[in-house]
Amino acid sequence: MSELDKMQDEKQEKMNDLEKLRKSMTELDDDGLNLLFLEARTHNGWLDKPVSDDKLKLIFELAISGPTSTNCQPSRFIFCTTAEAKQRLIPCVGEGNVAKINSAPVTAIIGYDLSFWVHLPRMFPHKDMSANFRNNTAAAKTAAFRNSSLQGAYFILAARAVGLDTGPMSGFNNQKVDEEFFANTDIKSNFLCNVGYGNSQTLFEKLPRFNFSEICEIL
Repeated sequence: MSELDKMQDEKQEKMNDLEKLRKSMTELDDDGLNLLFLEARTHNGWLDKPVSDDKLKLIFELAISGPTSTNCQPSRFIFCTTAEAKQRLIPCVGEGNVAKINSAPVTAIIGYDLSFWVHLPRMFPHKDMSANFRNNTAAAKTAAFRNSSLQGAYFILAARAVGLDTGPMSGFNNQKVDEEFFANTDIKSNFLCNVGYGNSQTLFEKLPRFNFSEICEIL
């Protein structure tokens, strides 16, 4: 059997597995929807319970599986789990976020690589798309920021899916974070996200959401 035949067989096998999955589970039940969306909350306080490295790796594996344009995957992650790492991060954040970071088991820095396009021949082998970004800094920045934001959202949902809580944050100085954690690279920070087991006693009331009719149109 040729290498091409093997690749075709592997592709067909994966497609068959996907079809089996769709037939066995067509949609999440109410508990799944509540876990990921309807009852999920942004946490500010945390239980004194560690998050294992294996759990972080699982969150990554789930988040990286979400779609990005031309499979560009520009997001880059740093997980601050030690006191030393957090002490590097604390001077970069606003006063209101200091206690949140100190109490959270993990603070993730979600960044984006402006040179993501150098990996496109590997990540998108169907067609060389790197030329679209090689000499177009603006296009690279737009694609990197947009798709890393998508991957950051996948990250939040992935953490919730494996039983953890999240607390995404702005409220920091991007330049300081970049200088401290991404010096001499083409990586820039997008946002921060605390991860752990949330303390429900510190939750605020859930804030209002728009109704469908207020902000949506079906044309």
